[in-house]
Amino acid sequence: MSQDPVSQGPVSQDQDDLLFSVSEGVATITLNRPERKNAFTFPMIDAWNAALQRCRTDDAVRVVVVTGAGSAFCSGGDIVEMGERLEQPPQQRKAELFNRIQRIPLTLEDLDKPVIAALNGVATGAGLDLALMCDLRYAARSARFAETYVRVGLVPGAGGAHFLPRLVGVSKALELFFTGDFVDAEEALRIGLVNSVHDDAALMPEVDRLARRIARAPALTLSLIKRAVQQGMRADLRTNLDLISSHYAVVTATPEHRAAVESFIGGRGKG
Repeated sequence: MSQDPVSQGPVSQDQDDLLFSVSEGVATITLNRPERKNAFTFPMIDAWNAALQRCRTDDAVRVVVVTGAGSAFCSGGDIVEMGERLEQPPQQRKAELFNRIQRIPLTLEDLDKPVIAALNGVATGAGLDLALMCDLRYAARSARFAETYVRVGLVPGAGGAHFLPRLVGVSKALELFFTGDFVDAEEALRIGLVNSVHDDAALMPEVDRLARRIARAPALTLSLIKRAVQQGMRADLRTNLDLISSHYAVVTATPEHRAAVESFIGGRGKG
């Protein structure tokens, strides 16, 4: 799968810090500051959000894969850039966080397409949080993960406090937040942080194979499954059942469903 700078479309001013490509229904977003372990700057976050918005509106995109260049997925926010903002008043810091970094989880919530994080290396702080908000996470065997906010006197501002407890449970999430300790890929798998672990060289081929397989599924079905699960996390059973019955009624009217049923019936008759 080839990758081209996002400068091919109106996505970024920093043309090389984020790479974007689409192939066979799969959009790949690559964080591309390997010399800084893909630590993100605000312009890079803006480009990331723009790429996700593009994925949301482009019918050619069926699945999104996010990964990092080099040996890291993402080490969080760029500390040098943080140092330049130390004298900013609290209200400005809050506005920057909400209007820029927190756009990513909010955009992902509006993106009714599967999003896969291919964790090719270390993911820490906000870098880990940005992986947690993806739908699926697959890790290279050498990858390591940590919620490092406590080490620099910060709170998990990118959404980790929302996502991590839902994946690993409240007590384990608090342990990771309180200590800032690293976990390796196998431990991440054991606690439910990632879906599976692969040898480093096999990670991207495996993720690409899975993404292309998912991309072949009916787009509306994928969209409504994701929406039902997300909304189901914050509603009661009766509301969830009412919602899914509406989704069910919609998909049974699609050509894809009709074709699948007729194919099954026809095949059974031949048997």
